[in-house]
Amino acid sequence: MRLYNSMTRKREDFEPLGDEVLMYVCGVTVYDKPHMGHALSSIVFDVLHRYMEYRGLRVRRVQNFTDVDDKIINRANQEGISSEEVAEKNVTAFFDAMDALNVRRATVHPRATEDMPEIIDMISTLLDQGAAYEAGGSVYFRVRSDPDYGKLSGRSIDEMLEGTRFEMDDAKEDPADFALWKASKEGEPAWDSPWGKGRPGWHIECSAMALKHLDRQIDIHGGGLDLIFPHHENELAQSETALGVDPFVQVWMHNGMLRKAGDEEMSKSLGNVVNVEDAVEKNSADAIRLWVLQSHYRSPSALNENSIDQAESALRTLRIASQVEPKTGGDLLDPSSFRDQFVQAMDDDLNTPRALAAIFDLAHAINRNHANGSDVTQARHLLIELTSVFGLTLEEPDRPVSEDSISESEIEELISERAAARAEKRWADADAVRDRLQEAGIAIADGPDGTTWSRL
Repeated sequence: MRLYNSMTRKREDFEPLGDEVLMYVCGVTVYDKPHMGHALSSIVFDVLHRYMEYRGLRVRRVQNFTDVDDKIINRANQEGISSEEVAEKNVTAFFDAMDALNVRRATVHPRATEDMPEIIDMISTLLDQGAAYEAGGSVYFRVRSDPDYGKLSGRSIDEMLEGTRFEMDDAKEDPADFALWKASKEGEPAWDSPWGKGRPGWHIECSAMALKHLDRQIDIHGGGLDLIFPHHENELAQSETALGVDPFVQVWMHNGMLRKAGDEEMSKSLGNVVNVEDAVEKNSADAIRLWVLQSHYRSPSALNENSIDQAESALRTLRIASQVEPKTGGDLLDPSSFRDQFVQAMDDDLNTPRALAAIFDLAHAINRNHANGSDVTQARHLLIELTSVFGLTLEEPDRPVSEDSISESEIEELISERAAARAEKRWADADAVRDRLQEAGIAIADGPDGTTWSRL
Protein backbone atom coordinates (compact mmCIF):
# COMPACT_ATOMS: atom_id res chain seq x y z
CA MET A 1 0.00 0.00 0.00
CA ARG A 2 1.31 3.43 -0.96
CA LEU A 3 0.19 6.68 0.66
CA TYR A 4 0.96 10.29 -0.22
CA ASN A 5 3.00 11.90 2.56
CA SER A 6 2.46 15.65 2.91
CA MET A 7 5.88 15.90 4.51
CA THR A 8 7.84 14.41 1.59
CA ARG A 9 5.26 15.39 -1.05
CA LYS A 10 5.34 11.96 -2.66
CA ARG A 11 3.73 8.53 -2.44
CA GLU A 12 5.56 6.13 -0.16
CA ASP A 13 5.27 2.44 0.70
CA PHE A 14 3.39 2.13 3.97
CA GLU A 15 4.43 -0.25 6.73
CA PRO A 16 3.18 0.25 10.30
CA LEU A 17 5.76 0.75 13.02
CA GLY A 18 4.28 -1.98 15.20
CA ASP A 19 1.57 -4.60 15.40
CA GLU A 20 -1.21 -2.11 14.74
CA VAL A 21 -1.60 1.09 12.75
CA LEU A 22 -1.56 4.11 15.08
CA MET A 23 -3.69 6.82 13.49
CA TYR A 24 -4.49 10.28 14.85
CA VAL A 25 -7.13 12.40 13.11
CA CYS A 26 -7.72 16.00 14.13
CA GLY A 27 -11.31 16.41 15.24
CA VAL A 28 -13.64 19.36 15.55
CA THR A 29 -13.83 22.38 17.82
CA VAL A 30 -17.28 21.86 19.30
CA TYR A 31 -18.74 25.35 19.24
CA ASP A 32 -21.39 24.51 16.63
CA LYS A 33 -23.04 21.62 14.80
CA PRO A 34 -20.86 19.65 12.35
CA HIS A 35 -20.98 20.72 8.71
CA MET A 36 -20.34 18.87 5.47
CA GLY A 37 -16.64 19.72 5.54
CA HIS A 38 -16.39 17.77 8.80
CA ALA A 39 -18.35 14.94 7.17
CA LEU A 40 -15.94 14.83 4.23
CA SER A 41 -12.86 14.46 6.41
CA SER A 42 -14.51 11.95 8.76
CA ILE A 43 -15.68 9.77 5.87
CA VAL A 44 -12.22 9.78 4.25
CA PHE A 45 -10.45 8.55 7.38
CA ASP A 46 -13.27 6.15 8.23
CA VAL A 47 -12.76 4.52 4.81
CA LEU A 48 -8.98 4.46 5.30
CA HIS A 49 -9.54 2.68 8.63
CA ARG A 50 -12.02 0.22 7.08
CA TYR A 51 -9.74 -0.53 4.14
CA MET A 52 -6.72 -1.18 6.31
CA GLU A 53 -8.77 -3.67 8.30
CA TYR A 54 -9.94 -5.23 5.03
CA ARG A 55 -6.26 -5.72 4.15
CA GLY A 56 -5.70 -7.50 7.46
CA LEU A 57 -4.20 -4.67 9.54
CA ARG A 58 -5.25 -3.77 13.08
CA VAL A 59 -5.94 -0.07 13.52
CA ARG A 60 -6.12 2.16 16.58
CA ARG A 61 -7.66 5.48 15.52
CA VAL A 62 -7.88 8.51 17.78
CA GLN A 63 -10.03 11.52 16.89
CA ASN A 64 -10.12 14.33 19.41
CA PHE A 65 -12.56 17.04 20.42
CA THR A 66 -11.30 20.54 21.19
CA ASP A 67 -13.76 21.41 23.94
CA VAL A 68 -12.14 24.56 25.33
CA ASP A 69 -11.46 27.38 22.90
CA ASP A 70 -12.16 31.08 22.26
CA LYS A 71 -14.99 30.18 19.85
CA ILE A 72 -16.65 27.99 22.47
CA ILE A 73 -16.33 30.72 25.10
CA ASN A 74 -17.78 33.32 22.72
CA ARG A 75 -20.70 31.04 21.82
CA ALA A 76 -21.38 30.39 25.51
CA ASN A 77 -21.52 34.12 26.17
CA GLN A 78 -23.87 34.63 23.22
CA GLU A 79 -26.25 31.90 24.37
CA GLY A 80 -26.01 32.67 28.08
CA ILE A 81 -24.89 29.16 29.01
CA SER A 82 -21.62 27.62 30.19
CA SER A 83 -18.78 26.57 27.90
CA GLU A 84 -19.28 23.02 29.12
CA GLU A 85 -22.90 23.06 27.95
CA VAL A 86 -21.93 24.40 24.52
CA ALA A 87 -19.28 21.72 24.13
CA GLU A 88 -21.48 18.87 25.36
CA LYS A 89 -24.42 19.59 23.08
CA ASN A 90 -22.14 19.87 20.03
CA VAL A 91 -20.22 16.69 20.87
CA THR A 92 -23.61 14.97 20.92
CA ALA A 93 -24.53 16.65 17.61
CA PHE A 94 -21.26 15.43 16.07
CA PHE A 95 -21.84 11.82 17.12
CA ASP A 96 -25.47 11.94 15.94
CA ALA A 97 -24.38 13.29 12.54
CA MET A 98 -21.57 10.78 12.06
CA ASP A 99 -23.78 7.89 13.18
CA ALA A 100 -26.32 9.00 10.56
CA LEU A 101 -23.55 8.86 7.93
CA ASN A 102 -22.42 5.39 9.06
CA VAL A 103 -19.04 6.76 10.17
CA ARG A 104 -17.71 4.35 12.75
CA ARG A 105 -16.57 5.76 16.08
CA ALA A 106 -12.83 6.09 16.54
CA THR A 107 -11.13 3.81 19.04
CA VAL A 108 -10.88 6.80 21.38
CA HIS A 109 -12.45 10.27 21.23
CA PRO A 110 -10.44 12.23 23.82
CA ARG A 111 -11.28 15.74 24.95
CA ALA A 112 -8.82 18.46 25.88
CA THR A 113 -10.54 19.04 29.23
CA GLU A 114 -10.12 15.37 30.15
CA ASP A 115 -6.39 15.20 29.38
CA MET A 116 -5.23 18.33 31.21
CA PRO A 117 -2.54 16.56 33.32
CA GLU A 118 -0.84 15.22 30.16
CA ILE A 119 -1.00 18.65 28.53
CA ILE A 120 0.59 20.31 31.56
CA ASP A 121 3.30 17.62 31.72
CA MET A 122 4.29 18.18 28.10
CA ILE A 123 4.44 21.95 28.57
CA SER A 124 6.64 21.44 31.65
CA THR A 125 9.01 19.26 29.57
CA LEU A 126 9.32 21.97 26.91
CA LEU A 127 10.06 24.57 29.61
CA ASP A 128 12.75 22.34 31.14
CA GLN A 129 14.33 21.98 27.70
CA GLY A 130 14.42 25.74 27.14
CA ALA A 131 12.14 25.37 24.12
CA ALA A 132 9.40 27.32 25.90
CA TYR A 133 9.19 30.28 28.25
CA GLU A 134 6.72 31.69 30.76
CA ALA A 135 5.46 35.25 30.55
CA GLY A 136 2.65 36.74 32.63
CA GLY A 137 1.12 33.39 33.51
CA SER A 138 1.16 32.20 29.88
CA VAL A 139 3.67 29.84 28.28
CA TYR A 140 4.97 30.15 24.71
CA PHE A 141 6.92 27.84 22.42
CA ARG A 142 10.17 29.29 21.05
CA VAL A 143 9.72 28.59 17.38
CA ARG A 144 13.31 29.47 16.50
CA SER A 145 14.54 26.86 18.99
CA ASP A 146 13.53 24.23 16.43
CA PRO A 147 15.94 24.37 13.45
CA ASP A 148 13.55 22.22 11.39
CA TYR A 149 10.49 24.39 11.95
CA GLY A 150 8.62 24.80 8.66
CA LYS A 151 9.55 21.43 7.18
CA LEU A 152 5.92 20.30 6.88
CA SER A 153 4.57 23.42 5.18
CA GLY A 154 7.81 24.00 3.28
CA ARG A 155 8.22 27.62 4.39
CA SER A 156 10.83 29.38 6.49
CA ILE A 157 9.86 31.29 9.63
CA ASP A 158 10.52 34.62 7.94
CA GLU A 159 8.35 33.64 4.96
CA MET A 160 5.58 32.70 7.36
CA LEU A 161 5.85 36.02 9.16
CA GLU A 162 5.50 37.87 5.86
CA GLY A 163 2.47 35.93 4.69
CA THR A 164 0.59 35.19 7.91
CA ARG A 165 -1.18 37.28 10.52
CA PHE A 166 0.25 36.11 13.82
CA GLU A 167 -1.55 36.70 17.10
CA MET A 168 -0.11 39.92 18.52
CA ASP A 169 0.98 39.59 22.13
CA ASP A 170 3.42 41.90 23.92
CA ALA A 171 4.51 39.01 26.14
CA LYS A 172 6.03 37.11 23.21
CA GLU A 173 9.75 37.12 22.59
CA ASP A 174 9.11 36.62 18.87
CA PRO A 175 5.92 37.20 16.82
CA ALA A 176 6.19 33.63 15.46
CA ASP A 177 6.05 32.03 18.93
CA PHE A 178 2.76 30.39 19.83
CA ALA A 179 0.88 29.81 23.08
CA LEU A 180 1.15 26.51 24.89
CA TRP A 181 -0.77 27.80 27.91
CA LYS A 182 -2.98 30.89 28.14
CA ALA A 183 -3.34 32.78 31.42
CA SER A 184 -6.95 32.91 32.57
CA LYS A 185 -9.21 35.87 32.00
CA GLU A 186 -12.21 36.79 34.09
CA GLY A 187 -15.26 34.70 33.28
CA GLU A 188 -13.36 32.07 31.28
CA PRO A 189 -12.92 28.40 32.22
CA ALA A 190 -9.54 27.77 33.82
CA TRP A 191 -7.43 25.00 35.32
CA ASP A 192 -4.66 25.07 37.90
CA SER A 193 -1.10 24.81 36.60
CA PRO A 194 2.45 25.56 37.80
CA TRP A 195 2.11 28.93 36.02
CA GLY A 196 -1.24 29.87 37.52
CA LYS A 197 -4.80 29.35 36.37
CA GLY A 198 -5.34 29.13 32.64
CA ARG A 199 -6.15 26.86 29.71
CA PRO A 200 -4.13 25.15 26.98
CA GLY A 201 -3.37 26.56 23.58
CA TRP A 202 -4.88 24.77 20.59
CA HIS A 203 -1.78 22.99 19.28
CA ILE A 204 -0.52 21.38 22.49
CA GLU A 205 -3.76 19.44 22.96
CA CYS A 206 -3.17 17.13 20.01
CA SER A 207 0.46 16.44 20.90
CA ALA A 208 -0.45 15.42 24.45
CA MET A 209 -3.45 13.33 23.37
CA ALA A 210 -1.48 11.53 20.65
CA LEU A 211 1.16 10.60 23.22
CA LYS A 212 -1.37 9.46 25.83
CA HIS A 213 -3.67 7.45 23.58
CA LEU A 214 -1.19 6.20 20.94
CA ASP A 215 2.58 6.41 21.43
CA ARG A 216 5.67 8.59 21.11
CA GLN A 217 5.68 7.93 17.37
CA ILE A 218 2.60 7.29 15.27
CA ASP A 219 1.98 5.90 11.80
CA ILE A 220 -0.56 8.33 10.34
CA HIS A 221 -1.68 11.82 11.25
CA GLY A 222 -4.70 13.08 9.33
CA GLY A 223 -6.78 16.18 8.92
CA GLY A 224 -7.88 18.82 6.47
CA LEU A 225 -5.46 20.58 4.17
CA ASP A 226 -6.11 23.84 6.04
CA LEU A 227 -4.47 22.37 9.17
CA ILE A 228 -0.97 22.03 7.72
CA PHE A 229 -0.11 25.53 8.91
CA PRO A 230 -0.11 26.56 11.64
CA HIS A 231 -1.72 23.68 13.53
CA HIS A 232 0.20 20.65 12.27
CA GLU A 233 3.43 22.59 11.83
CA ASN A 234 3.28 23.66 15.47
CA GLU A 235 2.17 20.26 16.69
CA LEU A 236 5.08 18.64 14.86
CA ALA A 237 7.63 21.05 16.30
CA GLN A 238 6.53 20.74 19.93
CA SER A 239 6.11 16.94 19.76
CA GLU A 240 9.50 16.18 18.24
CA THR A 241 11.15 18.62 20.64
CA ALA A 242 9.43 17.36 23.79
CA LEU A 243 9.67 13.67 22.95
CA GLY A 244 13.08 13.69 21.30
CA VAL A 245 11.81 11.71 18.31
CA ASP A 246 12.20 12.21 14.58
CA PRO A 247 9.87 11.57 12.94
CA PHE A 248 6.90 12.07 15.24
CA VAL A 249 4.65 10.95 12.37
CA GLN A 250 5.45 8.47 9.58
CA VAL A 251 2.82 9.74 7.13
CA TRP A 252 0.98 13.06 7.19
CA MET A 253 -2.31 12.76 5.27
CA HIS A 254 -4.45 15.76 4.39
CA ASN A 255 -7.82 15.74 2.68
CA GLY A 256 -8.82 18.46 0.21
CA MET A 257 -11.25 21.17 1.19
CA LEU A 258 -14.96 21.31 0.51
CA ARG A 259 -16.14 24.03 -1.85
CA LYS A 260 -19.55 25.25 -2.86
CA ALA A 261 -20.70 26.32 -6.31
CA GLY A 262 -18.48 29.08 -7.64
CA ASP A 263 -15.30 27.49 -6.25
CA GLU A 264 -15.73 29.19 -2.88
CA GLU A 265 -14.32 27.36 0.12
CA MET A 266 -16.96 26.36 2.63
CA SER A 267 -16.47 27.83 6.09
CA LYS A 268 -18.53 29.18 8.95
CA SER A 269 -16.77 32.56 8.69
CA LEU A 270 -18.14 32.91 5.12
CA GLY A 271 -21.61 31.88 6.25
CA ASN A 272 -21.95 29.27 3.49
CA VAL A 273 -21.83 25.99 5.39
CA VAL A 274 -24.24 23.10 4.95
CA ASN A 275 -24.87 21.26 8.22
CA VAL A 276 -24.79 17.47 8.14
CA GLU A 277 -28.13 17.45 9.97
CA ASP A 278 -29.76 19.26 7.04
CA ALA A 279 -28.00 17.13 4.42
CA VAL A 280 -29.17 13.79 5.86
CA GLU A 281 -32.75 15.02 5.90
CA LYS A 282 -32.60 15.42 2.11
CA ASN A 283 -30.29 12.57 1.07
CA SER A 284 -29.40 9.06 2.15
CA ALA A 285 -26.14 8.43 3.99
CA ASP A 286 -25.03 6.20 1.11
CA ALA A 287 -25.49 9.05 -1.38
CA ILE A 288 -23.47 11.47 0.76
CA ARG A 289 -20.68 8.92 1.21
CA LEU A 290 -20.68 8.08 -2.49
CA TRP A 291 -20.50 11.76 -3.39
CA VAL A 292 -17.46 12.19 -1.11
CA LEU A 293 -15.68 9.11 -2.45
CA GLN A 294 -16.22 9.96 -6.12
CA SER A 295 -13.39 12.48 -5.69
CA HIS A 296 -9.85 11.62 -4.64
CA TYR A 297 -9.39 12.55 -0.99
CA ARG A 298 -6.59 15.04 -1.74
CA SER A 299 -8.68 16.93 -4.31
CA PRO A 300 -11.12 19.72 -3.49
CA SER A 301 -14.75 18.56 -3.55
CA ALA A 302 -17.52 20.72 -5.00
CA LEU A 303 -20.94 20.67 -3.38
CA ASN A 304 -23.97 21.88 -5.34
CA GLU A 305 -27.66 21.05 -5.46
CA ASN A 306 -27.23 18.26 -8.00
CA SER A 307 -24.04 16.53 -6.87
CA ILE A 308 -25.54 14.37 -4.12
CA ASP A 309 -28.74 13.75 -6.14
CA GLN A 310 -26.57 12.33 -8.92
CA ALA A 311 -24.87 10.05 -6.40
CA GLU A 312 -28.30 8.91 -5.19
CA SER A 313 -29.24 7.96 -8.75
CA ALA A 314 -25.97 6.10 -9.31
CA LEU A 315 -26.61 3.98 -6.22
CA ARG A 316 -29.57 2.32 -7.90
CA THR A 317 -27.23 0.18 -10.00
CA LEU A 318 -25.49 -1.10 -6.86
CA ARG A 319 -28.74 -1.76 -5.02
CA ILE A 320 -30.20 -3.73 -7.91
CA ALA A 321 -27.07 -5.87 -8.21
CA SER A 322 -26.98 -6.51 -4.46
CA GLN A 323 -30.59 -7.70 -4.44
CA VAL A 324 -30.62 -10.17 -7.35
CA GLU A 325 -31.93 -13.59 -6.42
CA PRO A 326 -29.24 -16.29 -6.69
CA LYS A 327 -29.39 -18.73 -9.57
CA THR A 328 -27.57 -22.04 -9.84
CA GLY A 329 -26.81 -24.26 -12.76
CA GLY A 330 -25.72 -21.56 -15.18
CA ASP A 331 -22.25 -20.30 -16.00
CA LEU A 332 -20.39 -18.94 -12.96
CA LEU A 333 -19.36 -15.28 -12.99
CA ASP A 334 -15.83 -15.14 -11.54
CA PRO A 335 -15.48 -11.77 -9.75
CA SER A 336 -11.78 -12.03 -8.83
CA SER A 337 -10.62 -9.53 -11.46
CA PHE A 338 -12.93 -6.89 -10.02
CA ARG A 339 -11.50 -7.42 -6.55
CA ASP A 340 -7.97 -7.11 -7.95
CA GLN A 341 -8.88 -3.81 -9.61
CA PHE A 342 -10.41 -2.55 -6.37
CA VAL A 343 -7.35 -3.44 -4.28
CA GLN A 344 -4.93 -1.98 -6.82
CA ALA A 345 -6.84 1.31 -6.78
CA MET A 346 -7.11 1.54 -3.01
CA ASP A 347 -3.46 0.58 -2.55
CA ASP A 348 -2.59 3.52 -4.81
CA ASP A 349 -3.00 6.30 -2.23
CA LEU A 350 -6.63 5.44 -1.48
CA ASN A 351 -7.82 6.07 -5.03
CA THR A 352 -11.54 5.78 -4.31
CA PRO A 353 -12.70 7.02 -7.77
CA ARG A 354 -10.88 4.14 -9.48
CA ALA A 355 -12.06 1.70 -6.83
CA LEU A 356 -15.63 2.86 -7.37
CA ALA A 357 -15.25 2.28 -11.09
CA ALA A 358 -14.35 -1.35 -10.32
CA ILE A 359 -17.37 -1.65 -8.03
CA PHE A 360 -19.75 -0.30 -10.67
CA ASP A 361 -18.22 -2.52 -13.35
CA LEU A 362 -18.86 -5.46 -11.03
CA ALA A 363 -22.47 -4.37 -10.49
CA HIS A 364 -23.07 -4.04 -14.24
CA ALA A 365 -21.56 -7.50 -14.79
CA ILE A 366 -23.82 -8.97 -12.09
CA ASN A 367 -26.95 -7.44 -13.61
CA ARG A 368 -26.01 -8.46 -17.15
CA ASN A 369 -24.96 -12.02 -16.33
CA HIS A 370 -27.89 -12.60 -13.99
CA ALA A 371 -30.27 -11.62 -16.79
CA ASN A 372 -28.53 -14.17 -19.01
CA GLY A 373 -29.02 -16.96 -16.48
CA SER A 374 -25.51 -17.07 -15.00
CA ASP A 375 -24.69 -17.87 -11.37
CA VAL A 376 -23.66 -14.52 -9.85
CA THR A 377 -23.71 -15.61 -6.19
CA GLN A 378 -19.96 -15.10 -5.60
CA ALA A 379 -19.99 -11.80 -7.44
CA ARG A 380 -22.93 -10.54 -5.41
CA HIS A 381 -21.17 -11.45 -2.17
CA LEU A 382 -18.06 -9.60 -3.35
CA LEU A 383 -20.13 -6.52 -4.24
CA ILE A 384 -21.53 -6.37 -0.72
CA GLU A 385 -18.04 -6.93 0.71
CA LEU A 386 -16.44 -4.11 -1.30
CA THR A 387 -19.24 -1.61 -0.75
CA SER A 388 -19.02 -2.26 2.99
CA VAL A 389 -15.37 -1.12 2.85
CA PHE A 390 -16.81 2.19 1.67
CA GLY A 391 -19.37 2.14 4.47
CA LEU A 392 -22.28 1.79 2.05
CA THR A 393 -25.30 -0.07 3.41
CA LEU A 394 -27.15 -0.32 0.04
CA GLU A 395 -30.40 0.08 1.95
CA GLU A 396 -33.36 1.47 0.06
CA PRO A 397 -33.78 5.21 0.69
CA ASP A 398 -36.97 6.20 2.43
CA ARG A 399 -38.02 8.61 -0.30
CA PRO A 400 -41.37 8.89 -2.10
CA VAL A 401 -41.42 8.49 -5.87
CA SER A 402 -41.29 11.98 -7.37
CA GLU A 403 -44.06 13.24 -9.61
CA ASP A 404 -41.74 13.41 -12.61
CA SER A 405 -40.76 9.73 -12.33
CA ILE A 406 -40.98 7.55 -15.42
CA SER A 407 -44.56 6.36 -16.06
CA GLU A 408 -45.72 2.75 -16.13
CA SER A 409 -46.45 2.92 -19.86
CA GLU A 410 -42.91 4.19 -20.52
CA ILE A 411 -41.48 1.37 -18.41
CA GLU A 412 -43.46 -1.27 -20.31
CA GLU A 413 -42.40 0.27 -23.62
CA LEU A 414 -38.73 0.13 -22.65
CA ILE A 415 -39.04 -3.46 -21.43
CA SER A 416 -40.58 -4.41 -24.81
CA GLU A 417 -37.75 -2.59 -26.57
CA ARG A 418 -35.21 -4.52 -24.50
CA ALA A 419 -36.94 -7.85 -25.21
CA ALA A 420 -36.75 -7.17 -28.93
CA ALA A 421 -33.06 -6.32 -28.69
CA ARG A 422 -32.37 -9.54 -26.77
CA ALA A 423 -34.30 -11.60 -29.31
CA GLU A 424 -32.18 -10.12 -32.08
CA LYS A 425 -28.98 -10.65 -30.00
CA ARG A 426 -28.32 -6.90 -29.86
CA TRP A 427 -26.85 -7.27 -26.39
CA ALA A 428 -25.35 -3.79 -26.19
CA ASP A 429 -28.73 -2.23 -27.00
CA ALA A 430 -30.44 -4.43 -24.42
CA ASP A 431 -27.90 -3.45 -21.75
CA ALA A 432 -28.37 0.22 -22.63
CA VAL A 433 -32.12 -0.07 -22.01
CA ARG A 434 -31.49 -1.81 -18.69
CA ASP A 435 -29.11 0.97 -17.66
CA ARG A 436 -31.67 3.60 -18.67
CA LEU A 437 -34.29 1.92 -16.51
CA GLN A 438 -31.88 1.68 -13.57
CA GLU A 439 -31.05 5.38 -13.85
CA ALA A 440 -34.81 6.05 -13.67
CA GLY A 441 -35.01 4.01 -10.47
CA ILE A 442 -36.52 0.87 -11.98
CA ALA A 443 -35.31 -2.62 -11.06
CA ILE A 444 -36.01 -5.41 -13.53
CA ALA A 445 -35.74 -9.17 -13.21
CA ASP A 446 -35.97 -11.78 -15.95
CA GLY A 447 -37.83 -15.00 -15.18
CA PRO A 448 -39.62 -17.89 -16.92
CA ASP A 449 -42.78 -15.78 -17.13
CA GLY A 450 -41.02 -12.79 -18.65
CA THR A 451 -39.55 -9.59 -17.22
CA THR A 452 -40.92 -8.03 -14.04
CA TRP A 453 -40.12 -4.59 -12.68
CA SER A 454 -40.32 -2.57 -9.47
CA ARG A 455 -39.49 0.95 -8.37
CA LEU A 456 -36.56 1.49 -6.02
